[in-house]
Amino acid sequence: MSRVIKYINNNVLVKVASLNSVSVIIKIIAGFLTSKFIAIYLGAEGLALIGNLRDFTNAARTFSILGMYNGVVKYVSEFKDNKNQLSKLLSTSFYLGFLATVLVSVVSYYFAQEINIYLFKDQSDYAFVIRIFAIALPFYALNMFAFSIMNGYSKFKFLIIFNILGQILGATITIVLIWQNQLEGALVAVVIAESILFLITLVGILNIKDLSPLIKASNFNFSFVKKLGSYSIMALFSAILLPIVAFSIRSYLIEEQGLECAGMWESMNRISKYYLMFVSSLMALYILPRLSESKTIKGFRKVVFSFYKTIIPIFAAGLILIYFLRHFIVEILFTSDFYPVEDLFFWQLLGDFVKVLSIVITYQFLAKKMFWHYVILEAFSVTILYLTSIYFIDAFGVKGATIAHFVTFALHYLIVLLIFSSSLFGILPQNQD
Repeated sequence: MSRVIKYINNNVLVKVASLNSVSVIIKIIAGFLTSKFIAIYLGAEGLALIGNLRDFTNAARTFSILGMYNGVVKYVSEFKDNKNQLSKLLSTSFYLGFLATVLVSVVSYYFAQEINIYLFKDQSDYAFVIRIFAIALPFYALNMFAFSIMNGYSKFKFLIIFNILGQILGATITIVLIWQNQLEGALVAVVIAESILFLITLVGILNIKDLSPLIKASNFNFSFVKKLGSYSIMALFSAILLPIVAFSIRSYLIEEQGLECAGMWESMNRISKYYLMFVSSLMALYILPRLSESKTIKGFRKVVFSFYKTIIPIFAAGLILIYFLRHFIVEILFTSDFYPVEDLFFWQLLGDFVKVLSIVITYQFLAKKMFWHYVILEAFSVTILYLTSIYFIDAFGVKGATIAHFVTFALHYLIVLLIFSSSLFGILPQNQD
């Protein structure tokens, strides 16, 4: 027992994972409650419409911060002891984000009706939801700016605690809105939930008094625009393409299989999001800062294989357990109307396992600004995802979308291993200790 305690105390990844697990459990509980309310009050059809809105908000939010989150994390981590460079970084990223957020908010507000028609077709008029999103967006941008700074400083504990409090607040508001206003309430919750986190993060911002004076318009620096630019383009590339592809696949399902089948697929994606929370948040909190700090091939290899040895076995065991408990999971999260979702688990779980194996390594693209590698691989992946989804949906119905998910990430992982084969499996240079 003493060895286990000593291991945990000496292993940063395990420490972060332990605290992060509490955050994930809270998120899953919050997700369970909101999913149950959606299933009871809105059904699969409502879930499909929520998915369309979520794709739009995800793309708009990433554009509002110009995809700079990972770049800010890297350079805060790198320049945290250099006040002059740090001031240039924070000033540049803040004012770039400010301009982008204002642009997205104005466009969303004044073109709300057009966006409503694109997202919901002739279902109903939800333009007012888009306008609420436009008003709430600046608070999301400020929240992400604060989060990126704390992440760069490796303030894992604060980030996770803020996330926990934010999840509780967000879930409470979502449940109340669904209970009071059904679908309209659910849609409003989608557009304000991320922004509400700023109320929690504001406490952390007020405590970082020594950083506030560093943000000055006079310190806006074009060299940092260039440095952040590659991160922005990489993030924006995914943020625009992935929601478009998801929206296109969902629309194809609605046309070919019906709104209910599209809702079933959305339900599977929602379940997937719940169990991926642990790994994805852990990678964002731990992997990117560590890869950014690592200057050697040995360091890169150590980060990747440490994650593989420590987290992947637990993740794999969890996926196996989820598969055998899928009937109870669907029954608990949704209602008996959602039992067809059980048929989607196998390929979704398999695809998510390969996805995690691959993404751990591809964080190196972001950490080392491997721009063209990232863009070409992402373009290839989303193209394959869309084409295989259409093919397999025609052949197997809604299950085909999950088969396409697995095929896409299997090919993705294979290519990633080929790109990093020498770094992961080659002989280390003699000058690296």
